[in-house]
Amino acid sequence: MKEKPIVYVKSGCPWCIEAEAYLKKKGIEYTVKEVRSDPAAMAEMVEISGQSKAPTMKLGGAVLADFGVEELVPFLAEQGVS
Repeated sequence: MKEKPIVYVKSGCPWCIEAEAYLKKKGIEYTVKEVRSDPAAMAEMVEISGQSKAPTMKLGGAVLADFGVEELVPFLAEQGVS
């Protein structure tokens, strides 16, 4: 994988916790940005996804917004990450 996914999260968000647990279990390296404590990260997430819900993932030119693990699995597969 040439580029690590960026995962935008909100602390305490159960979907964010599940998504990070899945990525860790699969050994997928990623960069995390906490949007509640980082206004620049929140602005970036809204700009790329058009919304303010977390988790949101950016991988290359693809964006998956406001997802659960059931949406994350096929998204990663489509991007060639599994």
